[in-house]
Amino acid sequence: MSKVRTGIVMMNLGGPANLAEVEPFLLELFADREIIRLPMQRWLGPFIARRRAPKVRGLYEKIGGGSPILRYTEAQGRGMVERLDRLSPDTAPHGYYVAFRYAQPKSEDALRAMAADGVEHAVAFTQYPQFSCSTTGSSLNELWRAAERTGLRRAFEWSIIDRWPVHDGFIEAMTETVREGLDRFDPADRDRVLLLFSAHSLPLEVIDRGDSYPQEIGASVQAVVERLGRPNPYLLAYQSEVGPVRWLGPSTERVIRRLGARGQKELLVVPIAFTSDHIETLSELDREYGEVAHRSGITQYRRTPALNDRPRFLDALADVVREHLASGAVHSTLYPTRCPGCENPQCRQIINGVGAVQPAGSRD
Repeated sequence: MSKVRTGIVMMNLGGPANLAEVEPFLLELFADREIIRLPMQRWLGPFIARRRAPKVRGLYEKIGGGSPILRYTEAQGRGMVERLDRLSPDTAPHGYYVAFRYAQPKSEDALRAMAADGVEHAVAFTQYPQFSCSTTGSSLNELWRAAERTGLRRAFEWSIIDRWPVHDGFIEAMTETVREGLDRFDPADRDRVLLLFSAHSLPLEVIDRGDSYPQEIGASVQAVVERLGRPNPYLLAYQSEVGPVRWLGPSTERVIRRLGARGQKELLVVPIAFTSDHIETLSELDREYGEVAHRSGITQYRRTPALNDRPRFLDALADVVREHLASGAVHSTLYPTRCPGCENPQCRQIINGVGAVQPAGSRD
């Protein structure tokens, strides 16, 4: 087998593959202060995780017994590297390596697999199109910590794809899902369908520090709406709030209730920040919010298809990486700029960058 020259690390928080993994997943999530900060976190985090675990297990049981996110991420990785080998022969052969934050495979697994494959250039590729310190930032910090733990700090030359909220291929793929969603409505009703873009919420503490997530989500929404070129009204809301802290709103659930109370009958939900199906789409949007819509008087409630392994999205992933490799950039222009209120000295670093000046504050 030929050596892999360029390894692409596909970073995401992941999800429990089966019901037995639900509680361990939640325990890690609620212990991570880079995601959510709780008072007395060492006590309150495990308490919330264990209290929520039975309900969350029930939700996963209804969608097949576990998260499909690994299956879709692997399909995306296969499609991406197949295209990259054709599009960028100078950096081939390419390989993909999944690095989840709270589920297997983790960063250590990806790093060891790359070392075994002889990877030279490693690209840390966030699977969140819109940057947040809580998602992309947390995953990168853990990747660098894992490199220290495994003794692989200098095994590869690194570069980072830290955001891609308005990449043309991503916007086209998202717009394609919106068109397909609208096609499920009667032509006579189609122009009246309200597009409700829904993104995962974040604690307001994160936003108040200066996180770029809200404006990048807004940029994605605006780009999709402009590409769509239709007269449909649209709104942006946020979902999946957990824990006793204040979250970025408006809440998707409350928006659905209020739209129904105002007489809106046709609603198409667009998960703008999710690149594959998982519990937030299959359970929260489809089941929970579908029932909320029904009770609120919305008679036609639909969700756009997820990007998953659709060919146009695989094209987009490959093109994001191709452009990054061709540019010679180590990271985006914005990556070294820490939030004004940042209190984490590890943020915005990169270890062993590919022949470039390290971000301010790097200890490499």
